[in-house]
Amino acid sequence: MIAPFLLALALVAAPAKTTSPVQRIVIASDSTAASYGPDRYPQMGWGMVLKCSLTPNVEVVNLARGGRSTKTFIEEGLWSVLLADLKPGDTVLIQFGHNDADTRKIIRFTDPNGAYDVNLRRFVGDVRTAGGRPVLVTPIARWMWEGGKPKDAHGPYAATVRKVATEMKVPLVDLDADMMAALQARGQLASRGLYLFYTPNDHVARYPDGVSDDTHINEQGARLAAALVATRLKGLGLPVSKSVRPASVAGQARLGGPTCP
Repeated sequence: MIAPFLLALALVAAPAKTTSPVQRIVIASDSTAASYGPDRYPQMGWGMVLKCSLTPNVEVVNLARGGRSTKTFIEEGLWSVLLADLKPGDTVLIQFGHNDADTRKIIRFTDPNGAYDVNLRRFVGDVRTAGGRPVLVTPIARWMWEGGKPKDAHGPYAATVRKVATEMKVPLVDLDADMMAALQARGQLASRGLYLFYTPNDHVARYPDGVSDDTHINEQGARLAAALVATRLKGLGLPVSKSVRPASVAGQARLGGPTCP
């Protein structure tokens, strides 16, 4: 039988088991960040692989949904769902713009200097009230070229995101600018391979007749975008920034799904 004082001494001497506190990154966005099942491959959203740039103690909660604008994200109750689950200290990445600019499906549309601005400010205020840390993200660049350079497809919307970030002192991830720079660096032809451009001869099961989509990204595009987001997050000085290990933006693996290299 172990003497009580020896047992106490052993307990004091034993090193305590420590675990890093779990941090969360919550994503509110559209199809360019959303998660998809294997049946949708090669389409992927950057939110699916952001985890590949984070330490294991960071959980990604991806609430991005395809086809949503700031307006419909609110009207459909998705924002209320996010707030109900939000925990103090959560980092919330807020990225909209593609569908806010949609004048064909007018239910999505918001004026960049009107409702879009108002909705972004609401998102920031709500997250702060709940004890979270909002981060604004400009919409990801489309594969559009003009005069040998990537075309700015989100001008007034990206400008509003930057303005709100400045005026409300919100950390900014300028994915629009960063993706355009990445497209320019790769060149028009090579960068086309980051988006959903396939011919019937590519024998892609989901697109037997081919597809030409300059907005949505494939696996390589998603991995690049996630690495760009992570690179910005690393430099923002947020608590979660210490747990960011940005994947390389030089080249993206093709693993057939959202697993990490």
